[in-house]
Amino acid sequence: QKQPTIFQNKKRVLLGETGKEKLPRYYKNIGLGFKTPKEAIEGTYIDKKCPFTGNVSIRGRILSGVVTKMKMQRTIVIRRDYLHYIWK
Repeated sequence: QKQPTIFQNKKRVLLGETGKEKLPRYYKNIGLGFKTPKEAIEGTYIDKKCPFTGNVSIRGRILSGVVTKMKMQRTIVIRRDYLHYIWK
């Protein structure tokens, strides 16, 4: 597999280059106060649905709330407190 944003067929300038050289890795700063993890920068995994190394936007996908249940696999139930205004 390869990251689709990295061009791998660059011309070799020096003939003396041998061995395994590390391929460049695509990662990005997703913003909103989240830091890019070291595993995303230095790792070798490829995930097109990862917000740090793939093509996923996190805007509008982040929820804040209180976890109420964690009984299901890979799923949680959260409680979101908000104000519901009623006009007079």
